[in-house]
This record gives sequence, structure tokens and C-alpha cells, in this order.
Amino acid sequence: MIADQINHAREANPNERRFPFPSQMESLASQARPAAVLWLAGFLQAARLHRVVSFCASSRALSIRIAQCFLLNGLIFLGSLLTLKSVVIPTLLWILPEQCNQMGGQHLCDHKAAIAIYSFLRSGLVEIFYVFWFYPLYVFSFILSTLWYNDIAKHALDVVKRKSLDSTRALNAHNITEPGDQPEGFDRVALGIGEQVYSILLLTIFFVEVSVIGYVPYFGKAMNFLLLSLMYAYYCFEYKWNFFAVSLNNRLEFFESNWAFFAGFGAPCVLPIFFFSPLTSYGLMAILYPLFVLTAAGTQAEQVIDELKPTHEGKLQRIPVFFVAKRLTTQVLQLFPAVQKEE
Repeated sequence: MIADQINHAREANPNERRFPFPSQMESLASQARPAAVLWLAGFLQAARLHRVVSFCASSRALSIRIAQCFLLNGLIFLGSLLTLKSVVIPTLLWILPEQCNQMGGQHLCDHKAAIAIYSFLRSGLVEIFYVFWFYPLYVFSFILSTLWYNDIAKHALDVVKRKSLDSTRALNAHNITEPGDQPEGFDRVALGIGEQVYSILLLTIFFVEVSVIGYVPYFGKAMNFLLLSLMYAYYCFEYKWNFFAVSLNNRLEFFESNWAFFAGFGAPCVLPIFFFSPLTSYGLMAILYPLFVLTAAGTQAEQVIDELKPTHEGKLQRIPVFFVAKRLTTQVLQLFPAVQKEE
């Protein structure tokens, strides 16, 4: 009966499309071109590492910080990993072999416990190396590098300012222009602190969200790569937005409206994660990240995006990248007034 009614309706409207998929496919195709163009533009902007040389040549303090990052994360951290894998572990395998035919005496092969003891000692010595050297070095590197990244961004943006780049060029005239009625004095300071707390909590929740998505079967790795690219691109540009006092709402709106550009910008920084072990990828990213912070400082993202609009002949649809993180952040912050009322 229901089937007869459906067939009757189709006969009454022969020109009506039976399936909505063509229109959806057309809409998807219209987004594919601007997304691809902006992604490639972001990738190429991140790859302009010659800006690093220009910045370092303009600031001695910046050059020192970059050199310190390379020394700590490259020579010491990655050098220690290389020493472990190429010297320490082979030496342990020579002293405590893992196969019977490598042992000095045949009588040791008759004791099965010998191989087990050798394996236990070898694993224990490697773990001691990690516990007393790598893990403390990782924490020390993470804390110190975070402080250095702020200095690197500050020195780079000071160079930008010294070169008399108009701050309104560094901000988007349409998307990131700040309103004139900004609070002054203590209200401005309180607003800035509140935005920083909200931003830290937002990005922390977003990082957890990205990590969880990575375990989803089939498409989890691809989504993880995309979201990590967006996250690291946001980190790189956040120094610049903080320097020019761009409000959190404006920077999030601009970021989500041009998500493809920032996904392309963050892609080179994220690539080491998918090709190396966690510690090695951390060391590489700790070296590469300040370089991308410098390329972000020299990138006029708003100008690049505006210039590409005639090329892709379409407006990229905004994707609420931080929707879940914003909702959870709001829920978390609402807990604090409730706790105060109970007290």
C-alpha cells in the first residue's frame, strides 16, 4: 500500500529528482576546489623556510634561541637516541647475546635460563637508561623548549614590527579586524587573562579529542592527521594573534572559515609523527616547530587567502573545527560557579 502511494507520487511528479545525491555531490565538488587550492597555499607558505634565515639575520637574540633549540633537541636529545640505538644496544647485545650460538661457551647453551637472564638484564639496563636519562630529558626539553618558543615568536614579531609592516596588514581587514570599543585598564587585563585560560582549556580538550579520534578504525588515522595539522597550525599562528591582541572569538572564526589553508600549513610539521617512533618524532618536531612559528610570523595569511579567491572561484564553507571542544570547555567552566555556591 505504501509502495503504491510512493509510485503514484512519482508518476504525478515525473520531473522530480528521485535521489538528492547529485545536488549533494555538486555541493561537495564546489568545496573540493577551494579546499585543495587553499591547502596547497598553506603548505607552500609553511615550506618557505628561507624566512627563517631572514629573521635570524635580523635578530641576534632570535638566532641564539634557534641555536639553543637545535642544540638541546637535536644534538642532545636526538643524539642520545642515536647513541642508544647504535652504540648502547649493540654493545649490550654483544655482552649479553640473545641467541645461543653467540655465547662464548657451549655449556651456557645447555642452560635455558641463561638466555632468559640475559634478556632480562638487557631489557632492564635499557629501561634504566630511559628512566634516568630519556624521560627526565624529555620533561626538561619540553618545559625549556616551550619557554624558548615564546621568546622565538616574540623576537620574530619584533622584527616584523621593526620592518614597519603595517599591523593592519598582519590582521585581516574583514575577519580579524578588532572593534574600536575595546576595554581599557583592569578590564582589558582581566579579559586577556580570561581568554588565555579559556584558550588553554579549549586546546587541551581539542588535543584529547584528536588523540581519541586516532584510534577510530579505518578513517581514524586520516582524521588524526588532518586535526593534528589544524592544531599545530593554530599553535604556530597563535603567537602572532596574541602579539596583535586579536580576540579569541575573531581568531577562531577566521581559523574555522579558512580551515583548509591552516590544514595545509600544519601538514609539514605533523609528518614526522607518522614516520618515526614517539621519542624520535618529538625530537624532530621540537626542532621543526620553531621554524614553522617563524614562517607563520612572516605569513600574511589573510592577504594570501584573499588573493586566491579569484583562483578557486568559490567560497570555502566554514567547518566548526572546535565545536566539540568549545562545548566541553563551556561545560567545564560552568562547574566552578556551582562549586562556589555550594561552599
